[in-house]
Formats: sequence, structure tokens, C-alpha cells
Amino acid sequence: MATSLSGKNLLSISDLTRGEIEEVWSVAAAQKSGQVSREEQLGIGRGRTLAMISDKSSLRTRIGFEVAMSQLGGHAVYLAPADVRVGEREAVKDVARVLGRTVDVIAARLYLHAHIEELAAHAGVPVINAQSDLEHPCQALADLFTVRERKGDLANVEIAWVGDGFNVCQSLVLICALFGVHLRVATPATYEPRSDILAKARQISAESGATIGVGNDPRAAARNADVIYTDVWISTGMEEQATRRRVDFREFQVDQALVGTAKPDGIVLHCLPAHRGEEISDEVLDGSQCAAFEQAENRLHTQRALLSLLLR
Repeated sequence: MATSLSGKNLLSISDLTRGEIEEVWSVAAAQKSGQVSREEQLGIGRGRTLAMISDKSSLRTRIGFEVAMSQLGGHAVYLAPADVRVGEREAVKDVARVLGRTVDVIAARLYLHAHIEELAAHAGVPVINAQSDLEHPCQALADLFTVRERKGDLANVEIAWVGDGFNVCQSLVLICALFGVHLRVATPATYEPRSDILAKARQISAESGATIGVGNDPRAAARNADVIYTDVWISTGMEEQATRRRVDFREFQVDQALVGTAKPDGIVLHCLPAHRGEEISDEVLDGSQCAAFEQAENRLHTQRALLSLLLR
């Protein structure tokens, strides 16, 4: 399997071309379906080690990378928030130089995107952004992989984002622009995606035919959408803003009334963990239109595919 991804960093979804993302999805689909056997997968990562370094608690990211590395025949080492304290206990570049001499790939889930960039600058091995305050590219890969499984051709898909225009949304904006997906983002005022991310997405959209709209009306965004997507109102590290955010986002819950404005065969995504009763109702999260748990499973498949290609 020849690939342009071998040895590459993934810090932003913009680090990947459309062709490279399609290659990740092709490998993910083949591995998920069994077209690539478990025996073949085991040879890809044999003798290789992944270090996962985190400032935050993690379920899908950690288990997706650990299981993926195991299924590829390799080994994963998880460094919890208290183990390293990147930028506090020791300098980021020193952490990078140590890890780069001992492991083959690094997945970093850190508060500051600048710390992930510094890791990549000094590690000498591929660094994957497993979430930062700027983007969550691994999530975006799983998101559109899930939409493509459900909806087929992405070019005519309409996605409504309802909630905070933070890291997950910002990666979604960029990947939708790349694939010609029509995205309508609805956030409370002042919670919109960053202007530089939107500018980059609109530049890409000029070639792909995507439309990227940003507003403050969740009902307008959701109307006739193929997909409604939401995320928590209070991300890790924002707990001191909880009271204000619950007030600001109170009209942005994805409930059955909002889902009813989408297309009859529309689906609901949530990157999880979900705060039931806040950004999404129990009825929707447990309902037949919800694909959030398929989406969570697809984190494993897309992350395993990404590792398969980076380690070639």
C-alpha cells in the first residue's frame, strides 16, 4: 500500500489533502468490513509503539488508539495528565525529544494547540492532534466517514451544526469545505468558529462548491438538513464558565422538535460525551435517527487506518 501519509504529522485537518483523507477512509472501510484480514493488519504495527499523551480525560480517543495499535500488532503507552504535565513539569521540546527517541508515533490530546505544534517540531516522529483548543481532526475523519456510510455521496449533503463553534466544529468546517459539503453553523453570538478558520474554509469552498454558513438560529440551520450535529456546551477546561454557558446555549438543545425540522431520513451526530438534557435530549440520543454510537465506533476504524498509513 503506497501512501503519501507515511511519516506525516496530522495537526490540522488542513494537513491532509482530499486524496489523503479518501485514502484513510478507503483503508478504514476495508479494515472494518474484513476485506483486510486481522492477520494482515497485525503486520502493520508489529514492533511499533504509540505514545498517547494527554492533558484531559479520554474515552473514545484513548480506547480508539489503544485498540487500533493492538489490532495492528503494536503497543500503546498512555501517559495520563498527572504523568507528564506538558509545559509545566518539563519543557514541551524536551518531552518531544524523549518520546521521539523511544516511540514511533505520538497522539497528543492537549489544551494548547501550540504545545502540539511544538511537539511536532521536535519529536522527529509523526505527531497526531488527538484534540486541542483549535481542532480535533481525528473526530472530523470519523464524522464524515460516518455520514458517507449513511448518506453516500457527500457533495449534496447538508449538515447543521448546533452549539459551540469550538474545536470539533472548526475541524468540521474545514473538512466540509474540502469535500463540497453544505454546512450551516448555528451558535449563540460570540461562540462562532474562529474567523481565520472560516476564511480558510471559504477559500477552499470556492473550488469544491461547498457552502459554509454561520448564524445564530438553530432552527434555520436544522431545516431540511440531512445531518444535525451537536457537542457539549461546556468542554473540558471550561467548567468555570458553566453557569453562563448554560444560559447562553439554552435555545440550542437538539431535541425532537428540532430534529423534526430536518429531512425525514436525517441523522443526528454527537462526538460524545453527551450531557443529556443539555445540548441533546434523551429522546434524541436514544432515538432511531441517532448515529452517535456508530460515529464513536468509527473513531476506532479511522484512527486505525490513519496509523496504518502513517507507519508505512
